[in-house]
Amino acid sequence: MSIVLDGTNLTVEKVVAIARGNEKVELHPQALERIKVCRTMLEDKIKAHEIMYGVNTGIGEFSEVVLNDEQVKDFQRYLIYNHAAGIGDPAPIEYVRGAMAGRINVHAHGMSGIRPEITLTLIEMLNKGVTPFVCQKGSVGACGDLAPMSQIALLLMGEGEAFYKGELIPGKDAFEKAGIKIPGLQARDGLGTINGSNLLTAMSAIHIYDMNRWLKQAEIACAMTLEALFANLKPYDSRLHEVRGFKGAVRSTKAIMKCIMGSDLQTGKLKTKVQDAYSMRSSPQVIGSAHDVVAYAKSQVEIELNGVGDNPIFMPEFNLTLTGANFQGSPVSLPMDMVGAAITMVSVLSERRLNRLLNSALSVGLPEFLTKGAGMFSGLMLSQYTADTLIVEQRILSMPASVQSIPAAADQEDFVSMGMNTAIKNGQILDNAYGILGIEFIAAAQALDFRNFTNGKGVTKAREIVRKYVEHLDVDRPLYPDHTKMKQVVKSSEILEEVEKAVGSLE
Repeated sequence: MSIVLDGTNLTVEKVVAIARGNEKVELHPQALERIKVCRTMLEDKIKAHEIMYGVNTGIGEFSEVVLNDEQVKDFQRYLIYNHAAGIGDPAPIEYVRGAMAGRINVHAHGMSGIRPEITLTLIEMLNKGVTPFVCQKGSVGACGDLAPMSQIALLLMGEGEAFYKGELIPGKDAFEKAGIKIPGLQARDGLGTINGSNLLTAMSAIHIYDMNRWLKQAEIACAMTLEALFANLKPYDSRLHEVRGFKGAVRSTKAIMKCIMGSDLQTGKLKTKVQDAYSMRSSPQVIGSAHDVVAYAKSQVEIELNGVGDNPIFMPEFNLTLTGANFQGSPVSLPMDMVGAAITMVSVLSERRLNRLLNSALSVGLPEFLTKGAGMFSGLMLSQYTADTLIVEQRILSMPASVQSIPAAADQEDFVSMGMNTAIKNGQILDNAYGILGIEFIAAAQALDFRNFTNGKGVTKAREIVRKYVEHLDVDRPLYPDHTKMKQVVKSSEILEEVEKAVGSLE
């Protein structure tokens, strides 16, 4: 069943379904009608020679330059040419598909002034699998993601390049093979396609979806380590967190305890300390605070996905054109900077629990570095090195991009969000997080192999999945295949899916 875009109902989950799951999309009939009404108003204003930014004027520093009728016809083409100025490797296809879906949803409000053919062509591109080649880098996240979105707009003129059925081919050929008519660009069509923070917002939506799943796996890994270290479970009583009031901490402690339910650790059979180290007993507070930040960022991203991110904005009901800065990426880049730091923070927590598993002075009777042959063998000693180097990289990347504005366009664009930098580095932070958590899973499973008691139902299932891919480390072997495989397993969320089948949702 298709996802119907009407300007108001696009969620993070729907973006992922369209971008990653290749769900079909439709434009709501009322949205199409709004687009037509707005276009009629714009064409009347053009005929009346009303001055409108980016329609019959230049842009940026050239906004005071008024174009004549002949120039208006060609301006959109040159606008796209000079803004298609990115650099380097292509953005992943799912990011570009997400950006296109977001742009269609902006158009659905009927305030962008573009021709209906432009929006309908973007829908055809999504549904027929034509994805523009878009350089990942080049946007400063204000005036929208102009450089990458312009590479999308090139295809609307039969130019540029596109991925189609696994091949990168000229855009014109991709349209021909897919049976899509080239609409061309008329007045306003080019700027109306590119003037929003759609790529960085789509990337952020996809990252939020993946980060939520990663945080749930951080809770599963935590539960495994807590059992291996004979944790005192009082810090995981939800009543403790309810009296403080943070929703994320309540959610997190319930998720951890769902994984531990059924364990001998709950019965009092196993001796525990009166009070454990912070990396153990404050896990719900730390992971929970990350949940809270992700929830806030998700709300901001979904506002942006359903808002009118464009400039200028046309309001037919008032016969009005308003010029402003609704392309500015700061409302997304600032919370997403916080989210990146939150994932790094939880990764640090994971490494600190790993340290307690490997350090025999802290591990409550576990063998040094989780090997029986300490001295001859080093066990998982070097796994911690790998986790540490990934965390250092995460810490470097956790510097906010949203405060890094560099003025451009002769200081006409003298504050920009750098939201694309935020989105790119969040992808790198998350990629490292998969590896760090994978290493904790390996170590926790290894530690539980040395224990002899009944584990929680969720912990048992998680350990089973780890062992599906990584054997117990009896004698030393190269660890890089294990690390890399477990990183892939965490990224796939297989552990999460199987644990939730066993114990229920960890939301």
